[in-house]
Order: sequence, then C-alpha cells, then structure tokens
Amino acid sequence: MAKISYKIQSQVRERAGHCCEYCLALGRFAFSTFTVDHIIPISKGGTDDIENLAWACSHCNNCKYNRLQCTDPLTKMAVPLFNPRKDDWSAQFIWNKNQTIIIGISAIGRATINCLKTNRQEAVNLRGALKAFGVHPPK
Repeated sequence: MAKISYKIQSQVRERAGHCCEYCLALGRFAFSTFTVDHIIPISKGGTDDIENLAWACSHCNNCKYNRLQCTDPLTKMAVPLFNPRKDDWSAQFIWNKNQTIIIGISAIGRATINCLKTNRQEAVNLRGALKAFGVHPPK
C-alpha cells in the first residue's frame, strides 16, 4: 500500500468539511490529528480509492481499527459500521436535546456509537464547550 498523497488527503478533508465523518468532531478544535481512514480496511480487501476514504479523528480511527461491523447493543446482532460514503449520518444518528451526545436511531447508528465510543466523557465535554461558543454542532 502506497502512502496516500497530500492531494487526496486534502480532497478527503475538504469533502468532510474538516469534521470527523463518524462523530462530527471539528478538526480545527481537535487536540489530536485527524487522518484518512479506509472505510473498508486494506486488511479486509479495501483500496486507496477516494470513495473508500473518510476523514476521521484519531479516536474514531483507532477504535474502528479494521472493523467492518460491531454489535448493536439493543438487538445483540452484528451489523455493519456506519459508512460515510453510503449511509446518511442523519438517518443513523441524532443529537440529544443539548446537542452533546450522539444517539443512534438505527442498528448501524447504535453499533457505531458503541464501537467508536463517540460519547466518551471528553468528547461530550468538548461538545458542550464548543456549543457555548456557537461552533457546535457543525453545520
């Protein structure tokens, strides 16, 4: 696997609006770097094609690792993880009332939240602070 070019990385980042495509973390306020994620990991037959690439915060990328599916905590069934190229974020997730916690409204959404730990306390705290400054949730 060749290193993904800066040009492709820039295209992926721009397409994502500089936000993590899984948890919608804002890259400009992140304390760790974002990276290009292979939606279907190379180890599972994925490619470097731009349609298989997503912009991800380091936490989501590390939690996802090479997984293609996780268990929905409600049904206990294995389901595919959220795919930002095929799945609509708003069909899988909503924000809670104060917009700091992501709620899964589908099996894919619930499994992805569970697997990627998108509602870890640090993320919830940061969302609350960013909301107070009027920059969360991302538009």
